[in-house]
Amino acid sequence: MKIVVIGGTGLIGSKLVKNLGEQGHEAVAASPNTGVDTLTGEGLAEVLAGAQVVVDVSNSPSFERAAVLKFFETSTGNLLAAEAEAGVGHHVAVSIVGTERMPDNGYFAAKIAQERLIEKSGIPFSLVHSTQFFEFTRGIADDATVDGKVHMAPVLFQPIAGDDVALAVGRTAVGAPLNGRVEIAGPEQFRMDEFFRQALAAWGDPREVVTDPHARYFGSELDERSLVPLDDDATLGTIRYHDWPGRNATGKQPGRS
Repeated sequence: MKIVVIGGTGLIGSKLVKNLGEQGHEAVAASPNTGVDTLTGEGLAEVLAGAQVVVDVSNSPSFERAAVLKFFETSTGNLLAAEAEAGVGHHVAVSIVGTERMPDNGYFAAKIAQERLIEKSGIPFSLVHSTQFFEFTRGIADDATVDGKVHMAPVLFQPIAGDDVALAVGRTAVGAPLNGRVEIAGPEQFRMDEFFRQALAAWGDPREVVTDPHARYFGSELDERSLVPLDDDATLGTIRYHDWPGRNATGKQPGRS
């Protein structure tokens, strides 16, 4: 199949393009770097010609509430219109576990708006709700740092490796549309404060991790299960954080690519 990956040069997109290509599919990376801009519509008609599936793993360059909402509404609207014109039969989008549980979070609210556009589009779709990526562990710690101390709530936390995300999204892309969602998460659950206490120790980071029930996660206060799947049939990855090759060199971005 021809599968177009919007955001195909980013963290998950590049892994996905590689995996799908190795399976014999025509996987096309689409991003501003390759001449495709979903915000303006530039290059969309050309790249979608003959595509059976579109996977959207793009991300907003800004996390400011109004900007991120504008990005996802504009980008997704343009993309869905171009897909309808091209006759694309399956739209796959990556979202976040817990979006509906934290609507006060600007980024999560924007993802909810994106999902609603997809659900109303008339194009068969699949939504992959993922927990946070291992790759953004350091970014989460940095955002939670106040006066040199990392404030973390003692809630459940179940991060997943980017490689496992790419595999799950790839399986969804080549399957029949769900017209619904699937949840994916890492193979282990932790208490968030303990996870970060261990992670910082492994980095040799001297910051103290403070257990704080009211600590905010990118602006939102967390409940016990805000960040973990609610469904018992969630798909679990296989890579444990302790075994993940990048655990001592995690990136600093808090968002998704």
